[in-house]
Amino acid sequence: MAETAIFFAATGEPPLLRFFNSTFHYVKRNVVAHILRSLNDAVAQARVCCDVDAAIEKQCEVYSGDCSSNDRSFGADENGRHAVFNALDTMLKDSLERLKTMRENLCLVKIGLTMGYACEFKYAEHTATIRSLCLDSKLEAALWLWRKMVLKGVVPDVFTHNHIVNGLCKIGFLEKADWVVREMLAFGPRPNCATYNSLIKGYCTVNDMDKALLLFSTMSNAGVLPNRVTCNILVRALCEKGLLKGAKRMLKEILEDDDEKYITDLVTSTIFMDNYFKKGAVVQALSLWDQMLQNCTKVDVVAYNVLIHGFCKSLQMTLAYGYACEMFKKGLLPDVFTYNILIGALCKEGKISEACYTLGVMYSMGIMPDQITYQVVIRGLCFDGEIARAKNLLWCMLNNLMVPKPLIWNLLIDFYGRCNDLSNALFTRDQMLAFGVHPNVFTYNALILAQVKSDNFYGACSLKEEMLSRDIFPDVVTYNLLIGAACNLGRPDFALQLHDEMVQRGYDPDLITYTELVRVFCIRGRMKEAEELYAKILKSGLLNDHIPVQILFNKYCKLEEPVRAFNLYQDWLESKRGSHPY
Repeated sequence: MAETAIFFAATGEPPLLRFFNSTFHYVKRNVVAHILRSLNDAVAQARVCCDVDAAIEKQCEVYSGDCSSNDRSFGADENGRHAVFNALDTMLKDSLERLKTMRENLCLVKIGLTMGYACEFKYAEHTATIRSLCLDSKLEAALWLWRKMVLKGVVPDVFTHNHIVNGLCKIGFLEKADWVVREMLAFGPRPNCATYNSLIKGYCTVNDMDKALLLFSTMSNAGVLPNRVTCNILVRALCEKGLLKGAKRMLKEILEDDDEKYITDLVTSTIFMDNYFKKGAVVQALSLWDQMLQNCTKVDVVAYNVLIHGFCKSLQMTLAYGYACEMFKKGLLPDVFTYNILIGALCKEGKISEACYTLGVMYSMGIMPDQITYQVVIRGLCFDGEIARAKNLLWCMLNNLMVPKPLIWNLLIDFYGRCNDLSNALFTRDQMLAFGVHPNVFTYNALILAQVKSDNFYGACSLKEEMLSRDIFPDVVTYNLLIGAACNLGRPDFALQLHDEMVQRGYDPDLITYTELVRVFCIRGRMKEAEELYAKILKSGLLNDHIPVQILFNKYCKLEEPVRAFNLYQDWLESKRGSHPY
């Protein structure tokens, strides 16, 4: 096009044509440059530039071709001017329309890519959040987010669904977990073996073996084959119910198509060995252990823990220590469960000093004791009367940034209460609150016992009111302590009032409750009410010791009514024969 303009200028072309040529040059230099600056993609810029150049040159060629060399006006007449201006308008409109279309396309592509990346990011973020909530037992929030994703047409993967099913099974919501599995079967993703294993384990945990076995039988219908984990879950549940033969038959059925069915599975063998120890069949357990070693099964710490725990339960501590030493020889370091087993066995035998020594060995081996370790040792120290060492262990836990559970605090409070040390019991409760541990009904029962032993009946009653203010409801033990204290103070009216309150709250009085009421009626000489309560005890089948009848027997002897005393004794003997017909 430039060559054409130069040719016209050299041949003395009219100024009007030179004006149009300059206009074309202006359009090419400014409008097209503006278009190119609006584009971000270098490839798109080059393509647009080529298209516009070709269009302009084509239009110039068309209009220059229309102007013959014999026509000296070069379109300077009226029709020629309109044709030139129409061509210019067409070029501008085409360029602007092309620019608009390209801008819209680029925006759509950009938005599409952004949304695609955003959706992918949100999917990964939501699924990770669901899994994290399930691990933290926040199932309501996890299910809400899961529903939100499903309603938007985004279905989480099977891994995320497995977290939901497993979390629901752990908190006992088996019907909800079963519903999630059915939703997976209907709408996807398809459940896998891990999904069924979680649900089967949940049913086994609540001793619902019928549903567990039914679910196991329906796995194949969904195209899922059971694996060794399924086998171990069912075998453990059957063994705990004492169905050892059924467990072995189940094992054979599950592994009949398995190429490794003749290889002793470590987990399965450990389950059977643990079941033998629980039944007291130590010889069979050792035989299975030898079989595991002969089959070159690589035993682990868990298998040794089961073995050591079995010997501790059968009071064969020498063998337990021997196998603990064997672990070291094989390069297996005992874990916290190993030490908890040994420490628990020592505390049961009353060897508190040896238990504390073993605790020191844990520290030296770099194994941090857990809540169970401290709980076992502190309980042993409290039973042995060494409250100072127990309190030192409590502070050791706090120094290690391990806040004791309420049970550990309750052990100390109960010890102080039984030793009539009310001030230390209340001080320990205040420390418990200071560390953010909420008292429970056992805490208040221990404090009420301390108040009762200190002859502070009104303090004990105020603790009951404090329980209610904290939304902690008294139990049978709470009322028995207060009824016994009221009877000791000679307040049968208040004892009966506590009994009525206890019944209104839905608690059934036990033998201790009735025994205390029989005693207070006998002290007051209200023998008719005492015998009515005693008859209620006989009808309820709660009578399992001689204390209530002994109270009545001694009272009638003091009243010089031996016949009535003898008749009560005969009734008691008949009730004992009825409960033991042999």
